[in-house]
Amino acid sequence: MKSVLIIGAGQFGMHIARRMSQLRCEIMAVDSEEERINAILPLVTSAQIGDSTNADFMRTLGIPDYDVCIVTISDSFQDSLETTALLKELGARKVISRAQNDVQEKFLLRNGADETVYPEKQTAIRLATKEASDDILDVFQLDHDINIYEVRVPKSWNNRSIAELDIRKKHHLNIIAVRAADQLVVPMPDMVLHADDAILLLGNIKDIEKAL
Repeated sequence: MKSVLIIGAGQFGMHIARRMSQLRCEIMAVDSEEERINAILPLVTSAQIGDSTNADFMRTLGIPDYDVCIVTISDSFQDSLETTALLKELGARKVISRAQNDVQEKFLLRNGADETVYPEKQTAIRLATKEASDDILDVFQLDHDINIYEVRVPKSWNNRSIAELDIRKKHHLNIIAVRAADQLVVPMPDMVLHADDAILLLGNIKDIEKAL
């Protein structure tokens, strides 16, 4: 069971708390607004109202005890930056901070964040990629170049086995799962693909477009 500190109990913090609660994490939530704390309380192990830029308050939380600290503050970048730096100063093992633009991302990384999340950018990329092609059903971003794409099985792949298609060699792509009859299965080399299936491909968009 991982212990998690979430600083900022807005909508983004709520979504993280809900999912991490389902994954049985031990969660402490902190926010300066009592209303937000009351809203997130059913999703977390404990919660406190406090100023995350105040070093004395933050010391009372035992920052080094958490496996990860997630800063989701969105209404004040100054507070987010100060909180990020303070967490690292107080011995946080891992700090992940929310950025709302490229400049914020750079400053957060320079001031203590081990990683940043950029939900607006990630959502925009996912939406644009899906809507730009009739063949791409969804995209799960992993990196700038390599991602997981859920695509329709091309007509030329219909009724052919994965081994026969030799997609890895020909297109530099890996089939990591097949969605057939609304069930996601890990494919074997002898599995035959069908036109009404969808496949999850690991690779970059240029190779995807060439293959499709």
